[in-house]
Amino acid sequence: MTCPSLSRPVAVADLFGDLAARVRSDDGVGQFSRFVLVGGFSSAVYGLLFVLLRGLGEVPANLVGAALSSVLANELHRRLTFRAGERVGWFAAQWEGGALALAGMVATSLALSWFNSSVHEPAVAAEVLVIAAVTATIGTLRFLALRWVFRPRPV
Repeated sequence: MTCPSLSRPVAVADLFGDLAARVRSDDGVGQFSRFVLVGGFSSAVYGLLFVLLRGLGEVPANLVGAALSSVLANELHRRLTFRAGERVGWFAAQWEGGALALAGMVATSLALSWFNSSVHEPAVAAEVLVIAAVTATIGTLRFLALRWVFRPRPV
């Protein structure tokens, strides 16, 4: 493989090394990369919990899965995404991050309710697109809000 801008062979390991360095950086791109990775991981944890707890009923499985995966995501964002473990306590991260997660769930539910009341028998794919659009918007706003919550404070 060659790198077009350098006109020389580039090892795959070099590309992965560059990507890993980018993800580890403390600028906005590095933080956003970690934010997305943590979000994907916590979503997978939610899915696993939902499946494991579904015998309790869908609503309890959803509530427990959402609560536990949100606590996990808030803690990972505090420690990994924004490296604020020394600056922001666990409770503050859960309170502020949890409130943002709850606002996102409310916004997604309201958007889906509005969509379903506006469109007669919408296709599942259309509902998924609405959820994806709202989730992406809320996720971006949540990233910006958490970046502010976990920012370094002047001493």
